[in-house]
Amino acid sequence: MADLNPVSQWRRLMAAPNDSRGKTIAVAILLALACALMVSAATVILRPVQMANRAAEQEARLEALVSAIPGMEAMLASAEGGRLSTVVIDLERGRAAPDLGPETVNAALNEAGNWTSLTPAQDIAGIGTRPDYAQIFLLREGESGPVSLVILPVVGSGYNGAIEAMLALRGDMRTIAGLAITDQSETPGLGARIEESAWQAQFTGRRTADEAGNMRFAVARGPAASDYEVDGITGATRTNNAVTQMVRFWLGPDGYGPLLDAIRRGEF
Repeated sequence: MADLNPVSQWRRLMAAPNDSRGKTIAVAILLALACALMVSAATVILRPVQMANRAAEQEARLEALVSAIPGMEAMLASAEGGRLSTVVIDLERGRAAPDLGPETVNAALNEAGNWTSLTPAQDIAGIGTRPDYAQIFLLREGESGPVSLVILPVVGSGYNGAIEAMLALRGDMRTIAGLAITDQSETPGLGARIEESAWQAQFTGRRTADEAGNMRFAVARGPAASDYEVDGITGATRTNNAVTQMVRFWLGPDGYGPLLDAIRRGEF
């Protein structure tokens, strides 16, 4: 009868010649299992650190965006100016998500059911799917006054990959207060210039839509020719178009449009 004692089997394996096929395969399997366990453990241990670093980076970029808006730091410092608050939005309804907060939204977005597939006609930003929930930042006049500033995370498909940004709108929800590119992989010296502070500074004060609500914002082919445009980057046509479509999508009906409409009506 075969000896099934694991200790005996281990001793037999260790006593086998080092160049035996069975011992080589067994050692390789054991090493693979050990490495897999180490990688899994490192992932679990480092995940909170990675999330904390990402949150800190986002907070730093948010602070940089806010500080770049003329008069905003003074407003935040004053009692009348209120303070930035974080809200998780149900994008389809344009309302606060009742059961989600900053601590739980990422877990919710790990579920495929909380993403919406976009049709080609809807997907002008080239992102394929849109999250059903988004974490935004609001500034109110006083404790419960109207919204005077909203900061929205946006994403689009650039020439070499995703472009991520934070877009700030003034209280009328049609005037850009600022833009901060938070991640991009565009061509150095061309599309990557969207990260330059001088280019981003053009967005402050630009209008996104006319009084009738028609979307007008665009990155121009050359110098801006209206209050709805910013200067295009020479030689980076696809990046210019990507930023245009990214802004238009997220401010439109399939992005934050329902939320912006609710804010204008004084319902948020």
